[in-house]
Amino acid sequence: MDYTLEDTQRKEKLLRTVYALQVKSDATFQKASPLLNSHPGTGMVTEHQVHQLAEKAKVICHDLDNIKNSLYYRQDELVQQIPNPNGNHYGGVCGIHCSLDGLIYMTSENAPRVHFLNRSGQTFQSIPCVEWKKNETFLPEDVTVTRAGMVAITDLVNGTVRIFNNHSKFSKGEWLRIGKFCSPRGIGVDTSGKILVADYTEGKVHSFALDRAFKVQSTHSVSNLRGPRYVCLAPEGGFVVSEECGDVKLFSSNHKLVSSISSKYGHCFGNPSGVCADREGNIIVADEQHQKVHLFPRSGSPICLVSKGLQRPMGIACSTQGLLLVADSGDNYVKVFKYRVRPHYSSDNLCIPSDSPNLTPRGRAE
Repeated sequence: MDYTLEDTQRKEKLLRTVYALQVKSDATFQKASPLLNSHPGTGMVTEHQVHQLAEKAKVICHDLDNIKNSLYYRQDELVQQIPNPNGNHYGGVCGIHCSLDGLIYMTSENAPRVHFLNRSGQTFQSIPCVEWKKNETFLPEDVTVTRAGMVAITDLVNGTVRIFNNHSKFSKGEWLRIGKFCSPRGIGVDTSGKILVADYTEGKVHSFALDRAFKVQSTHSVSNLRGPRYVCLAPEGGFVVSEECGDVKLFSSNHKLVSSISSKYGHCFGNPSGVCADREGNIIVADEQHQKVHLFPRSGSPICLVSKGLQRPMGIACSTQGLLLVADSGDNYVKVFKYRVRPHYSSDNLCIPSDSPNLTPRGRAE
C-alpha cells in the first residue's frame, strides 16, 4: 500500500477515535450532571465502578497526552552543525546559552574565550578571558547572561564566578570576580534574576543576587546533591539541576525539592549533563553516557528528541524559535535540532528573565 494512503488512513483513524471519546464523554456528562445535582445519592452506581472509571480515565488522559506530544515534537531532525570557533586547538564545546533574541554564547574546554554567535551560527564577537590587572588568563566552564544583560561564566580552576563589565575603566572591558566556591561548574539565572551556581565537589547549588556595585546579596544554598553539573531555571520558578550520579532534580522558588525526574517519570539516566527548560515549561536533559536528549513534558511520558548522532553531549539550550542546541564535546560541534513543529508560545507560558547583552556587537551578521 502506498505510504501516503497509509498515512491518511492513520490520521483518519486517530481523529475518529479522539472524536468518539469526546462525543461519548460529552453525552455522559450532559445526562449525569442534572441527575447528580438534583437527586440524592448515586442510584445504582457503586464505589467500585467510580474507582474503575477514574483509573481508566487516568490511563486514557495519559495516552491522549502522549498522542498530542508525539504529534507536537520531532526526533533527530538535525538542521545545522556549528563548528567550534576555537577549532580543534583546545577541548570540545561544553557551555552554551541562547538568549531571547537568538544570540548564542559558547565556551570550550581549556579555551580562554567566550564566543558570541548569531542565529546563523556565525561568530561576530569574542571576549578573551583575561584578568587585565594581573595579566592572567582563566578558563570559562559554563556561560549564561544575567538579568542586567551581562555575560557570566564559572571559573572552575580559580573557584569563582566572573561577570564581564563592559563599562569598566579598561577599554577592553573587565571580568569581575564574584564570590568564592569550591568547584563551580554549571551556571544559570532563575526567574527572579538570581544567579545559580552548581558547586560540584560541595554537592550544592548556590543562588545569590547582585547589587549595582556587584556585591553579593540574598545568598542561599541547597545541599546534599550528588555531583551537580548543570543548572537552569525551572518552569515555574526555582531551578533544575543535573547530578552526575544519575538524576535530575527540580526545586521550587523557596529551594524545596519538588521532584526527582527519574522517579517522577520512571526514567533511567546514565550520566545526565546539560539541562534547560523551554518556554512551555518542559524540561530537557542531555545524557552524556547514553548519548541522547530527552524531553520531560508537563503531562505525558518522556520523549526522546535526539536518539543518534551524539558523541559526548554537554551543555544544551533552547531558542525561542523552537530549536534545541546541543554542545557535543565529542566531535566539537554545536548541533541544532528542530524539536517541535512550531514555537507559537502564548502569553501565559513561562516567563524568562530579560537577558539581552549590554555589549556592543561588532560586525554582527544575521
